[in-house]
Amino acid sequence: MSDDRTETRNEQRTTDRDDGPDAAHRRPEGLDDATVEALGKLSEALEVMEQARGFLYGFHRLTGKADLALGEAVGLLRDAGHDELADRIDREVVGRNVIEGRWTFQIVEDFDDTYYTAFRDAERDARDQLAAGRRHLFEAEMKEDRRTHGRRHHEARP
Repeated sequence: MSDDRTETRNEQRTTDRDDGPDAAHRRPEGLDDATVEALGKLSEALEVMEQARGFLYGFHRLTGKADLALGEAVGLLRDAGHDELADRIDREVVGRNVIEGRWTFQIVEDFDDTYYTAFRDAERDARDQLAAGRRHLFEAEMKEDRRTHGRRHHEARP
């Protein structure tokens, strides 16, 4: 097949997908620009919170891995004949709370229950109340504004 026909077929596929976002990413009737912008900022805030939560879970996992490695180091110190040092590290550090009365799993649970869930629910409630639950309207409209209509790899949707 010639390159011209392939390009024509690719352009046709692009045109078929170039009539804007799907219904889930179109602004409901009557939704004003200021509200779309506010919901976009709320979505951005949630994305930052998701990243922060990921860091917290990373801290949780790394702290746990460090404690397990520390326990192995204690065993190796004992094997090497350093019982007194191994005993002191085992007694004072292995299994120690990272903050008063808490291991990291307790911090993660408190964060999720106290802050994260309320944050996520507030964002979802705002979308439900103001935009029929539709997500990323601000970004979908930004995509429409920034993409090159009719150009391959700039399609509105898959």
